[in-house]
Amino acid sequence: MITKRKYTQLLAAVILNSNFNGFLTGRIYKGDLKGVCAPGLNCYSCPGALASCPLGSLQSALVKPSFKFPFYIAGTLLLFGVLFGRMICSFLCPFGFLQELLYKIPLPKIKKNRFTRILSYLKYLILAVFVIGIPLVNLAPGFCKYICPAGTLEAGIPLTLADQNLRAQIGFLFSWKVFVLVVFICVCAMVYRGFCRFVCPLGAIYSFFNYTSFFGVEVEKDKCTGCNACVKYCKMDVLKVGDRECISCGECRVVCKNKAIRYKNPLDNFVRKH
Repeated sequence: MITKRKYTQLLAAVILNSNFNGFLTGRIYKGDLKGVCAPGLNCYSCPGALASCPLGSLQSALVKPSFKFPFYIAGTLLLFGVLFGRMICSFLCPFGFLQELLYKIPLPKIKKNRFTRILSYLKYLILAVFVIGIPLVNLAPGFCKYICPAGTLEAGIPLTLADQNLRAQIGFLFSWKVFVLVVFICVCAMVYRGFCRFVCPLGAIYSFFNYTSFFGVEVEKDKCTGCNACVKYCKMDVLKVGDRECISCGECRVVCKNKAIRYKNPLDNFVRKH
């Protein structure tokens, strides 16, 4: 069934990559909008991208020899996190949308278990090492350069197809990134949002705000009976609704017999507190 969330995901992917002429010419849009960070994972170098990737922008700021704290990027991530938390992952991230489409491929599925819950901590290590550590120490955008499959799919492959000079420069690093992309495609076809759950540093950043974000999902405690049907139904590695692994997609609401799960209403919360 195509839900309102799916339409929102599709619309966000189209809007963020609406420089359609770029796909034909192989040229990257470099207008004023590129000074703005998109909320989700969407490569700066994608020919269709109108905005910058927050992770790429953060790494670019950290690799500069004359280090200055990236106040704008940090502030943007803070704003997105405070407002939406990981709700961005389920509604506004183009690569998250792609992962959900891949999971629809009729292949054997690996359900969540204790091991996947432990593996979900890997993204915090990747955030610390590849997004922050390597750029500061090695002056290289570690995550973008060595891991990010979104960059390969959205930028690397389209640009090399469109530019003969780039094709002539293909080397080991590009081959490695294509290999990583193929691995993630296979994983995400069998594991729901495999990249999002285990690897994505942007999801790791937003997860810090999940409990306190203005928007997302929450449980009305006076209605909840503790049956845990929501946790069992969820494909993410959640232990309870709204924890660090919850992407606030709201799909768990359909299995709550007591209608205890709802989307947050910041105005209601403000009224209750005052």
